Amino acid sequence: MNNVTVEFFHDVICSFCFPMSYRMRQLQKMMPEAQIVHRSYALIKSERDFDEMFGSRATAKSEILSHWEQANQNDDLHRFNISGMHKAEFPFPASMKALTACKAAYFTAGDAGYWDVFDALQNALFVQNSNIEDPDIISECIRHSGIDFAKWEQHYNSGDTKEAVEKDLILAKQYGIEGVPCLIIDGKDRISGAQPLAQIIQAIRGAAEIQEKTSPEGAACRLDGGKINCD
Repeated sequence: MNNVTVEFFHDVICSFCFPMSYRMRQLQKMMPEAQIVHRSYALIKSERDFDEMFGSRATAKSEILSHWEQANQNDDLHRFNISGMHKAEFPFPASMKALTACKAAYFTAGDAGYWDVFDALQNALFVQNSNIEDPDIISECIRHSGIDFAKWEQHYNSGDTKEAVEKDLILAKQYGIEGVPCLIIDGKDRISGAQPLAQIIQAIRGAAEIQEKTSPEGAACRLDGGKINCD
């Protein structure tokens, strides 16, 4: 198979993106010819979105944790600490601070740096039940990733980084993406949802060989009528 570019659209707060990132790590080892490009997608862009989707930010948590239950079943390692998150007292985080942190990591250390920070932030939320909108938690994840913190901090505070996140969101709309995780292969073919690794590999190989191939949708978190639905 020739080299293939796979754009991996995801959100740090997306529960189904957690198992999907694990599978994409495995895929990268099995298919080194695949260039994986990380793209931002915001399920909850601002605090106002909590009000529109769930009635209030305070009431969002119980519904979101039901999504975690489903995602934990999808996760190959069943890593979600759901009981711990029920006990956590901070409001459920929105998307943009963590997405900006990941994009700043990209400008610091490329897609590899982005991926390490993305995984660290997801682990902090889903396993450690930490508030990934807290600057100290974000900083801890950055330091744990091993990238240059001072350089990352400059990018994190840069308007160019925020603009780059917004460009990803625009690109997602241009592709017609309504939920994540989502893979776009060579700018044409789509794999939707956290599908099994074997199915992802088969779809990528098929898309690389046959243009206009579309795979069935898997489990994902979607924006549907102003609500987040995960299935």
